[in-house]
Amino acid sequence: MFDHIAFPTPYQTLELPQPVQLTIKRLDQIHPQISGNKFFKLKYNFSAAQQQGLRQVLTFGGAYSNHIAATAYAAQLVGFQSIGIIRGEELSTQDLNPTLQVAQDFGMQLHFVSRAEYRLRHESEYLQQLQRQYPQAFIIPEGGTNQLAIQGTKEILSADDRENYDLICCAVGTGGTIAGIIESSSDQQHILGFSALKGDFLKHDIQQWTNKTNWSLTDEYCCGGYAKTNSELLQFMQQFEQQYAVPLEQIYTAKMMMGLFDLIQQGHFPVNTRILAIHTGGLQGRIK
Repeated sequence: MFDHIAFPTPYQTLELPQPVQLTIKRLDQIHPQISGNKFFKLKYNFSAAQQQGLRQVLTFGGAYSNHIAATAYAAQLVGFQSIGIIRGEELSTQDLNPTLQVAQDFGMQLHFVSRAEYRLRHESEYLQQLQRQYPQAFIIPEGGTNQLAIQGTKEILSADDRENYDLICCAVGTGGTIAGIIESSSDQQHILGFSALKGDFLKHDIQQWTNKTNWSLTDEYCCGGYAKTNSELLQFMQQFEQQYAVPLEQIYTAKMMMGLFDLIQQGHFPVNTRILAIHTGGLQGRIK
């Protein structure tokens, strides 16, 4: 449904002093708004909604959700209405941050709910209640992660990517992107996920989508949890962007790159390892 609007995906190889090869797959540049992994996670969800004769989508996210912003734009692009269930009822009385402002500017109706209500987002009874409230809405899970999203994220790796790289790295939020990459990877490749959240529960979530075992996950670079930052991360972002002219954002991509650079400097990978880092976009929420 979106393929006709996508730009070719550029690759950018970085010059490193360490004896590994590092290339970034710039998914942030495939579309100015539906960028990165969100393009792949949304395309089949919107197609399914269209096939069911629906013209409205409802989804969930936190205040810094790239998924919320991308869904709002995608809906406007194809003539759908969009509804966002946003975690944190206190946000209704505060100025919108850049991510939520983008979503509202693209026509999304923002409904701020308590954290207690937000925790029900996976419960069938709550989803049925929302479906009764919005009978014309196609409900997309938080982060866009469902079977339709995995169908899309399987397309992130090309045949050349499977042939030319030993290690694939990506940031992890809900697990949908890394699951699709794992599923489409070759058995000789290893997939390394850098979690943006603290805790190992994401391993269980990812295992629901793949039976393959050529992957691992670390939360050592999450800086304390989702959307949390520290001075080390922000300094790394600034230095990285100045040196390589690749914009990052502090929720996902900067944490991945900081972790990857740290592991490279530690000599964690064998000499001449060919590494492909997936830039998953989300730049509308970056700290300038």
